[in-house]
Amino acid sequence: MTHEFKNIVEEAKSANQSGIKTLLASVVALDGSSYRRPGVRMLILENDKMVGAVSGGCVEKEIVLQSETVFKTGKSKMMTYDGRYRLGCEGILYILLEIFNPSDTFLEAFSSCLKSRDSFEVHSYYKKEQGSALGIGSEIKINNFIFSISNSKAVIKESNLSVFKQMIPPCFKLVIIGAEHDAVQVCKLANYTGWEVTIFAGVSEAKSIKDFPGANTFFNTTPEQMDVSAIDNETAIVIMTHNFANDLRYLVSLKDTNPSYIGLLGPAKRRDDLLSQFMEYCPDVNLGFLDIIHGPAGINIGAETPQEIAVSVISEILSVIRKQQPMSLSKKTGRIHSNH
Repeated sequence: MTHEFKNIVEEAKSANQSGIKTLLASVVALDGSSYRRPGVRMLILENDKMVGAVSGGCVEKEIVLQSETVFKTGKSKMMTYDGRYRLGCEGILYILLEIFNPSDTFLEAFSSCLKSRDSFEVHSYYKKEQGSALGIGSEIKINNFIFSISNSKAVIKESNLSVFKQMIPPCFKLVIIGAEHDAVQVCKLANYTGWEVTIFAGVSEAKSIKDFPGANTFFNTTPEQMDVSAIDNETAIVIMTHNFANDLRYLVSLKDTNPSYIGLLGPAKRRDDLLSQFMEYCPDVNLGFLDIIHGPAGINIGAETPQEIAVSVISEILSVIRKQQPMSLSKKTGRIHSNH
């Protein structure tokens, strides 16, 4: 969700600079089930342009209609959407609509927060009732500083209001080590998923960021000179140089990092040989580091082409960071989404 919120902020900034008002729609509560869960948001521009979505399509049209009075009055309001007879999701959505007028101070703090890869919080005060009410609205907490969504006075925290609190982590990042054709496909899909993508290629490879559509950063470097300082637990890594010695050198360089996932391309025997030699070089490595290594990378979907392999690898990363066991949803009992 972090990349979605980032896109919303960027679009709101651009629209406001052009004199176009913007409105933030946030799903703050849900009774039953729905296409997406509380915490999802979208932006409505006064010219009816939409950025993002909170459901499958029908809800968005209703939000545009409901937003007209908010644009006219400037007052935040609640709307409800009963999808039981329209979406087939058996749920009622409670959506907070409020003018989004980000201040320069907020924009600077938000940009700094993204660059430093810090988490931030969004607190939305609401009622499960249609219409306006005193005190409803959202605020964003960044490093102990609080910013109002509407750039108005601080939200009045009435005792009769409910509050939806959401901790939003840094943008998820994928580090791809390798610059062959299959790395390009993984990069494209990761970017489409909304992840930030960093590419590490060998110093002798005649490649640049232009060869990797969707990549945010690109480095030509040796394994020993690779900067690993920005690798955190909101980072996944895929090692795919197609060179055993280079894969080993990169793995050694990563031994003191704490990513959420490391994927090794190639068959199981190659993985075993790689880890065996790695342990000879790094006998004192933290065993937790070995637990995050997945090889062969990907889930078993019968992938053959580079594009299909990219789907397999990205799917495994998602299953690991969301702590889910890959399976057909038709075989799953109960809710599709967990309650948290």
